[in-house]
Amino acid sequence: MAHVLPELLSYLESLPEPHILLDRQYRIIAANTAYRSQFSPRASVVGRTCYEVSHRFSVPCDQAGESCPLARARESGQRERVLHLHHTPQGESYVNIELVPLLDAAGEQAYFVEKMEPLRVAHGRPVGQGLVGRSPAFQRMLELVARVGPSQASVLLLGESGTGKELVAQAVHDASPRAAHPLVVVDCASLPENLFESELFGHERGAFTGANTSKPGLVEAASGGTLFLDEVGDIPLAMQVKLLRLLESGTYRRVGSNELRRTDVRVVSATHRDLKAMVADGRFREDLYYRLSTFPIALPALRERADDIALLAVALLERVAPQRRLSLAADTLDMLKRYPFPGNVRELRNVLERAALLADGNSIEPVHVERALDADARPSPKPSMMALPPNEASEVTASGAGSSLRSVERAALQVQLKAHRGSRAELAKKLGISERSLYRKLREIGDDPDAA
Repeated sequence: MAHVLPELLSYLESLPEPHILLDRQYRIIAANTAYRSQFSPRASVVGRTCYEVSHRFSVPCDQAGESCPLARARESGQRERVLHLHHTPQGESYVNIELVPLLDAAGEQAYFVEKMEPLRVAHGRPVGQGLVGRSPAFQRMLELVARVGPSQASVLLLGESGTGKELVAQAVHDASPRAAHPLVVVDCASLPENLFESELFGHERGAFTGANTSKPGLVEAASGGTLFLDEVGDIPLAMQVKLLRLLESGTYRRVGSNELRRTDVRVVSATHRDLKAMVADGRFREDLYYRLSTFPIALPALRERADDIALLAVALLERVAPQRRLSLAADTLDMLKRYPFPGNVRELRNVLERAALLADGNSIEPVHVERALDADARPSPKPSMMALPPNEASEVTASGAGSSLRSVERAALQVQLKAHRGSRAELAKKLGISERSLYRKLREIGDDPDAA
């Protein structure tokens, strides 16, 4: 280490983030105080290889199936960034790595400076809160979160229902400079069109019947932070142009006011719909689509990351039954890995919660999971049928004879729509379902939700 410039070592020592200096053979030449305190407080790392310290590997990362920033920098001659799972005193943790090659007087790569920053929004081990996973599909998604988080870019989260889009939105927010400010969630699917504008932008006193006081909107509440538009594909067309104005100019008006207000929000949106197809059909504005999808991130379905089920199961059991120390039998875990989970992580959580209630001991056995899955496989009569008067129920049963359960449910819903004269909320309560579920069912049968 004598031939390394002392000025370089002094510079590394002055940096607040963890840094190490490497040679071309992956050996650690120096480590600053920030690195030693976070990653190796008890033992010196100087003279050891980075892959042995960080991964317990006997060969470089690229020879062990990982992406090696040093190997990539040697090939490209440029700065390289990767996301790795590193061994730390607290266990394996996700770490953002940025590596820069240093050239000697002849212009050849002599050393490499590596900066490491823990990514605290996700974990490669079971934890009570946040994102959990270590499968390749999960890590590819997480690397995108780590890259876009510190920026101001709008993010569009794409994926099936139940894949954890709100958790990923929280991770994007927590990885950004806005983390100290609020993350405000807008559930676009549950907001009626006539209330959407006032909920989003706020209203003045007297703006409409029932507006007895002025009220700030969710956009105002999110100022300085992040506005998360969940199920953005459900935003009414009339509102899309006003949302576009907000994204383009950062300005909006409260309902009933001519005053132009300004806000500073970063927008993260999510949908399980095919927005491109909606644009082609004229149901979603093309200009708004491109504003929202500056940086799209596809969330993998649970069947695409089946290797994570073991980690997720332990983490979810801690969340649904924190007072019990439950474990999964080996056969139970095999059963869970074979099941396709069309409802993704949300369905896995539901199955585990039911299985935990069915288990009297501390171990969840295959029989408990079988019974938990049977609850979904053999559904009870739909609330829409049970809520029907006898003459209408018989009419639906007759019309649905020989049809699928879904067809019967649709017929029952049509009968209820025809007979109901109240609000959507009253209809949802009558059917024994949430208002959001009612909207979804109305869209599935092709009915205008306003008919409710």
